This record gives sequence, C-alpha cells and structure tokens, in this order.
Amino acid sequence: MEAARFDRSRREHKTITGMRRTRLFVALLAVALVVAALGGGPTKAHFNLNLNVRVFQVEHTPEGLRLYIRMPMPYLVAGERGPIGADGLPEAPPFTFNRYEEQGLMHLVDVDELKADPLGLGRIAANSLKVETGGKQLKAKVVGVRVYPIGEQPGFATLDEAKAALNAGPVFPGNVLETYVGDALVDVLLSYDAGGPVSAYALSSTLDPQIPGQGLTANVILDYGPDGVKVFRAQGLMTEPVAVAASHTSAAWSFIIEGINHILGGLDHVLFVLCIVIGATGLYSLVSRVTGFTLGHSITLTLGFFGYVPKGAWFIPTVETFIALSIIYAAAIAILTEEGHPAREKTMFFVTFFIGLIHGLGFSFVLHEVLQIDAPNLWQSLLSFNIGIEIGQLAIVLLVWPALLVLKRLSKPAWHYTRLGIAGACILMAGYWTVERLPAIFEAI
Repeated sequence: MEAARFDRSRREHKTITGMRRTRLFVALLAVALVVAALGGGPTKAHFNLNLNVRVFQVEHTPEGLRLYIRMPMPYLVAGERGPIGADGLPEAPPFTFNRYEEQGLMHLVDVDELKADPLGLGRIAANSLKVETGGKQLKAKVVGVRVYPIGEQPGFATLDEAKAALNAGPVFPGNVLETYVGDALVDVLLSYDAGGPVSAYALSSTLDPQIPGQGLTANVILDYGPDGVKVFRAQGLMTEPVAVAASHTSAAWSFIIEGINHILGGLDHVLFVLCIVIGATGLYSLVSRVTGFTLGHSITLTLGFFGYVPKGAWFIPTVETFIALSIIYAAAIAILTEEGHPAREKTMFFVTFFIGLIHGLGFSFVLHEVLQIDAPNLWQSLLSFNIGIEIGQLAIVLLVWPALLVLKRLSKPAWHYTRLGIAGACILMAGYWTVERLPAIFEAI
C-alpha cells in the first residue's frame, strides 16, 4: 500500500516537473520571439557588404610575382570616405556616388569616373597590399582593373580564368546601367618585380573599411609555384602577414587554423555544440550525439563545397534559419530530458546526424558559390578545413563537459540550474535569429 502510494507520488512529481519544464521552455521561446519582434530586422549598414570573400591568384614569373585579385568593391572604397560636406552629408568615396532611397543613403558605382581613371581602384589596392620577401617589401605596378556587378562576373577559380577575367572587355560592362557598391566585384592585376624568382613571401593588407562583417572575411590564396598549386586560407582583414611557402604542409595548416576559427567564430554553431553537451546525461550520450553531428556536417560540408546543393536565392537564408531552429530544439531537449536511455540515445544519434547535415551546409555554401576553387590539392584543403572544425568542436566539448561533471559532483541542483540557464540563453538568442532570418526566405522566394 505504502509502496503503491510512493510510486504514485513519484510519478505525479515527475509529471509536475515535466510540466514545469515545458512551461519554462515555452516561456523562454515566447520571450525570444517578443524581443526579436521589438528589436528585430537586420540593420542597414552605411556600406552593404554582400560578399566577404577575397581571392588571390599568385603567378610566379622569372622576374617576381603577378597577383590576380578579386574582392568586393566596399573593401577598396569604404575606407576612402570623404569628409562631411556643407549639407551635412558625407562626400562620396572615390569611384562612387550617393543617392537617397527608401533604405536611406545608398552608394552606387560611378561608371564615368571608372572610365576616366580605369586603373584608379587598382592603385588603392596596390597601396594597401604588402608583399614581402627576404625582408624586403616589393613595389606593385597596376596592370589591369575590371569591375563586375555580382552575377555578371566571369569565373575566377583558376589562374587561366583570372587572366581571362582581367582581359575581358572594358573596365565596367557596357550593358549595365548602374549597380550598388555592395553588389560590385573588383578584379585587379598587380605585378611585382623582385629581380628574380620568388620562392617564399608574405601577404598582408592595411585596408580597414570599417564595415560590418569584415572580421569574417575569407581570404583564399592560390599559389602557382614551380612544384604545383598550393591553397592557403586566412580569416579577417589580413593585417597580420600570411606566410606563403613551398611546403604543402603549411598550406594544409592554414586550412586547419581556419576550420578552428570558423566554428569558434560562428556563434550559432558554438551554441548548438554547447546544447549537445549540456543535454548529454552520460559519456555514451555525449559520444553518440557528437558523433552523429560530426558525421552529418562532414557529409554536407563536402557535398556543399562541390556544389551538390540547391542554387536558389532562398537556400542560404533557409539553411541559416534551420540552424537557428536546431539550437532551439537542442536546448529544449536539454531542458526537458533528465536521464539518458539507450533507445533514446540511439534516436538522438540520428537526430544530431540530421541536424549536422544542415550545419554542414552552413560551413560550405559560401566557399563553393563564391570561390569555386579548382586545384590539384583541393581534397587536402577540404580535409584540413574539416579537421580544423573537429578540433574546434572538440575544444568546446573538453571545456564544458568536465566542468559540468565537477559541478554535478559538488551540487546536483547547481548542475541542474546551470544547464537550465545555458539552455534558456541559447533559446533566447536562437529565437531572435529565427525571427530575424525568416523574412529573408520569403523575400528570396
């Protein structure tokens, strides 16, 4: 009798606790949606940076180096903004003009100025790019400049394509009337006379356009040396020199470093891994979830990199929205689940595997759509980048999991409420992202 009453009481306690957790989850999600609705909506930058990738194709010559560079136009002109005029408006930077539209002050490419000074953007690039070898900085000569609206640009995946892009037509396509600066790509050819062949060098840049997203700039350097093509990758504005050497190991290492930076610098990916860790109730549970996620994102990272993904404009915002929703789901599981169960963990393996497929697309689509690299060591670069992602993911797990185990030993209530707090914060952040990203899907459809 007493035993039956005790069992019934325990079941009622579990039911009440489960209801409380469910109400907590719903409340947190509601708060996130309200916050997003009140303060949501992407802000309009003074200069829109619609792409944040720079590509450097480096050709070795008997005299030195030739650099074929493709970059978004805001990198070159945003840092050249003029002073405030008598009318209280900022003067237009070189090769641009201002116009007020519904979104506010917008910047457009000044085609007439480009035609009057076709190498002008190249001089800005040459003055900001440093190429050093043997302790000596090489002087750049501007050979060619082309400006293309996004969508009109020719290929730039190989050295031959880069050469063709710089030799194609006038400085700006004649069939395009106008384009926004944020929708323009600039190709520049610079020649560096070193007085002989160059085996090792370092690239750096002094450009600081001060525009949102510049810290996440993906820089890819394809070096066409005597012993083949090597691919180097760096993130940011390249204020620190990127050393380019003959070693294939150094090229692979640059991709490992960038893989680590990619996951640790991507807050949405970090939050999902964090939710996986706090939702695991044991070592088996942790390994199962992390393994599923790793396998999933490794598959779509590879498929997405090689272009086996949808090409529609709706695809990128859809992936980003589902990544935000995956954080909410993982946080909810962490809140609503206490003890691990073998059958449940087998299910969670497939759940995190499926979610990993979505996150892998987030890792890959920008590199494929913009760079379309075609190099003999592409697989080495892709594998190195993926290894870097795994190292970054493992760093999160090794930092958080032991801390949770220690906290659980010291105080189970403290462990419980810490997990609740982390999950709640993740729901608030991901809920905001979801509402912020959803409109982009409907705009693209």
